[in-house]
Amino acid sequence: MSEQLKFIVDQLNRNPFKKNLNLITFDSLEPMQLLQILNDVLAEIDPKHAIDIREEMPEQTTKRMCALLGMFKYKPPPGDQSDVSRFRQGLVTGSKPVVHPILFWLLQKVPELKKRAYLARYLVKLEIPAEFLQDDVISETYHQYEELVEGFKTYHKECEQLRTSGFSTAEIRRDISAMEEEKDQLIKLVERLRKRVESVSNHQRMLEQARQLRVEKEREEALAHQKQEQKNQLFQAEQRLQRSQQQLKDLRQASADANPESLTKRLEEEIKINSYMVFEKLPKELDSMRRTVQYLEKVVSEPAMGQADIQELEDKIKDVDSQINHLIEKRMMRNDPMDDKLTLYRQQASIIIRKKEAKAEELQEAREELSNTERELNQRGDNGGDRVNREEMQRLVTRLRSKGTQYKKKQKEMAELQTEFGILQRTADILSKKHQSNQKKLETLEAERGISGYSSTQQELERVSAIKSELDEKKGRTLEDMSEMVKKLNYTIAQKKEALSPLIKELRSLREQNHKVRQEYDEKKAQYERCAAGLESNCSKLEQDVKVLQEETAQDENRYHYLNSQSQIIEMQIQRAADEMKAYVSSDPQERKKTVRELYMKNIAEQELLGKKLREKQKMVRENHGHNMEQMKMWKDLELLIECKKQCFIKAQNQTSIGKVIQEGGEDRLVL
Repeated sequence: MSEQLKFIVDQLNRNPFKKNLNLITFDSLEPMQLLQILNDVLAEIDPKHAIDIREEMPEQTTKRMCALLGMFKYKPPPGDQSDVSRFRQGLVTGSKPVVHPILFWLLQKVPELKKRAYLARYLVKLEIPAEFLQDDVISETYHQYEELVEGFKTYHKECEQLRTSGFSTAEIRRDISAMEEEKDQLIKLVERLRKRVESVSNHQRMLEQARQLRVEKEREEALAHQKQEQKNQLFQAEQRLQRSQQQLKDLRQASADANPESLTKRLEEEIKINSYMVFEKLPKELDSMRRTVQYLEKVVSEPAMGQADIQELEDKIKDVDSQINHLIEKRMMRNDPMDDKLTLYRQQASIIIRKKEAKAEELQEAREELSNTERELNQRGDNGGDRVNREEMQRLVTRLRSKGTQYKKKQKEMAELQTEFGILQRTADILSKKHQSNQKKLETLEAERGISGYSSTQQELERVSAIKSELDEKKGRTLEDMSEMVKKLNYTIAQKKEALSPLIKELRSLREQNHKVRQEYDEKKAQYERCAAGLESNCSKLEQDVKVLQEETAQDENRYHYLNSQSQIIEMQIQRAADEMKAYVSSDPQERKKTVRELYMKNIAEQELLGKKLREKQKMVRENHGHNMEQMKMWKDLELLIECKKQCFIKAQNQTSIGKVIQEGGEDRLVL
């Protein structure tokens, strides 16, 4: 449970939730807060549920969450499945045993549930009552809705296939941008070449010749490709001609001695072979496979066998072996001469059957190889683009010739075997006729001596004994297989036990260590939780102390920087004073002139001389001040006098000009 809470808190503290919780705060959440966190997780999966549960009725919240969890196929823990109403009640009240498993399950599968919520938005069909579907419009609309749902399924599958196919839109965009850049570069290169060519005389004629040269080269490549294709076609035609000639030769050789009897005989042989394959060989193989499958199913369905079961099977195997040996001894003690004669025929028949089965298997393998070769040749003939070159065709021809040689050899062996089979069949027919005649003689003798039916009873007993012997052989083989399997299982179990025994010992010690470590872990965990609670209670106080100390540190830093700058200034002043003292006590006059004291003394002397001159000038100005003031007053009076004379002169000129005008006017009157 603690690992579950750690996982939930860790996931809630990450993006996109960022709840900033720890185990103590999460465990101390109120039911309403816990339900709000659950709703936030559901809203992250399906944005339609991004609401505040305080604004919603509890019944609606429970109904909405249950519907969404049902769509997500959430299964409550085994303790909550027995009572659905209890689960709903726990979801309404925000019970921790109900909400914590839901959060743990949801946070484990957020991407998968997002995809399921997205698909459910379009794939969950609307439930429409059957009586409403009787309406044509509603029925047609519902059919269109179903078609759209199926179309969405198809498009979504194609989209997922494209996403998982390895194609990336970012890579395609990069390729497109790279191709566009290459296109721009080529355009610029073409423009530069065009400008360079335009400066050459007769460039149009040269461009036309270059264009014709390119066209001719393309035509030459096309002709070369066409020539190669025609060579390939010619080579294939030659190969087909050779195959056709070989087939014609084989057919002529086959038809040289062909007559209706030989053809009929050949067809009868093929029919016999096919009948044997269909009615004897294949059913036997099918039955053996079925028995093997049944046996394996039986072995799988049976529970695991212990040592007692294995011992019981071994005892049964021993009993059956003793019975088989007892029956064999009885049969050997009987020593019937009729059995000796029949044994020879049975051995010959079994040898012929084994040879027949072996040759049938070889024939079947040859037919399969021939069909595969023909299929490959047909595929190569159909695929016009996959042309084979001359070397491959030569290798194929060599391979076919070797196969043809093997086929002729096998065909010769088949002919010999068929001849031998015919001889043996003829011998069997003669022997059967002799057996029938002897049987008739035996029946007449039995009738004469009054023991009719003895031979038939003897044959029936022999047949039953043969069937019994076959069954015993099968049982023996089955029991041998079972005993071999039991031995293998015992050996495997012993090996596994030997391999697991040190691991089991190590596991026991590790379990003890785990138990000790678990106890220590629980103690440390409780101690940690207590320490965490104490540390969190002191956290605010420490934060306030840290804040005060940070402010004091800032003030001390400011003071330190101020004092450091003052110290640097004082050091510079001390350095300057030391340099000044060094230059002042120096015996070099030029060095002494560079001192600040000498400079200041020189400036003081210059200023004192300037002040003396200014004082002398001030004294002279004070001594001449009264005389200069009187002289200035006289100059002002003189200026007023001159200004007055100027005014009088101007007035006199004006009066003179007026008198002249009047005098000139009087003279004019006198003249008239």
